[in-house]
Amino acid sequence: MTLPALPGGAQLLADQLAAALEQMPDPSGGPAAGQLERDLAEAFGVPYAVAVASGTAALHAALSACGIGPGDEVLVPALSVVMTVAPLGALGATPVFIDSDPATLDLDYDDAARKVTSQTRAIIPVHLWGRMGDAAALAAFASEHGLAVVEDAAQAAGTARDGQRAGTVGTVGCISMKDGKILWSGEGGFLLTARREIAEHATAFRSHWQPAPSGEAPLSRLATNSRLAAPLAAIALANLRRLASLVELRRAQTCHLLHALEQTPGLLALAPATREEWNGFAPLLHIALPNPRAFAEHLAQQAVPNSTGSFRLIPCDARPMFTGRDRPCRGAAQILDHMLAVILTERDTETTLDRYAAVIATEATAWAT
Repeated sequence: MTLPALPGGAQLLADQLAAALEQMPDPSGGPAAGQLERDLAEAFGVPYAVAVASGTAALHAALSACGIGPGDEVLVPALSVVMTVAPLGALGATPVFIDSDPATLDLDYDDAARKVTSQTRAIIPVHLWGRMGDAAALAAFASEHGLAVVEDAAQAAGTARDGQRAGTVGTVGCISMKDGKILWSGEGGFLLTARREIAEHATAFRSHWQPAPSGEAPLSRLATNSRLAAPLAAIALANLRRLASLVELRRAQTCHLLHALEQTPGLLALAPATREEWNGFAPLLHIALPNPRAFAEHLAQQAVPNSTGSFRLIPCDARPMFTGRDRPCRGAAQILDHMLAVILTERDTETTLDRYAAVIATEATAWAT
């Protein structure tokens, strides 16, 4: 399989960045972030986009805009990273971890229903590895329990399910642009919403409450400084204009690697759900070998980067700061303990992918025997 080329990427990035630098210093921040927000809203088909300094900052602003604060409880998948939960701590809210279904990677809604209380205010679905759960089931659950939906779609730019783009399903969606994401700017993030009051709150929240939302005075509330710097907005603009090509490349890279591993013993590719247009963020394989997590760690030592082996990804409810609150989310643990999620970037060539495949196949065969 020949990977698709990325047309004009380096030159487009250079031109956008040069234009931003020529306008600096500019205490107003310049026009790049505003243009990015307009283009993001158009690209994702929503009325409002707000650019911020990181995906975590997007979640922080979004949760604040949804009124989350001290005493509130928010449902969060244990199948997540600590960056999803950190904004809740900053706002004084309590994360309540819910399990996931190993067969689908989607939320375990029975477990979630058991954990809803009178203090529950929101749910944060996390589209880990770009995989998107059942949007209709999510909407029905949130409606039944009166919850705001704040999507953590950090890795899911370009994914859709049943015609709905990741990040546009709930009250507000949050996407990261950290280096390594498909739509990247080095650092940065943005939130997407159809509600003007959410966008106005987030815009004020990222800049010490100025400009303030309609009817409020500037600097009348404590907020944050999480604006997106002009050079990073310029990089994001360039990459947004080639987003379709970036998604096409990542899907092709993932398809190439999974195809090369089809006959590898003990590894089973995890296909996307019916009607899910997955962005292919990371090739996903179920490890049916002895000591599967140790196998993933072994591959990391052999220079095959992957989520559990390289970054020691564990269920969030197992982190030291969260243990002891509820029964462990065993479905999330089962998913992660048996998951090989290979980390890719747009720089990975066919040669790189073939090397990964050769190492994985060789080590899996040896591990099985």
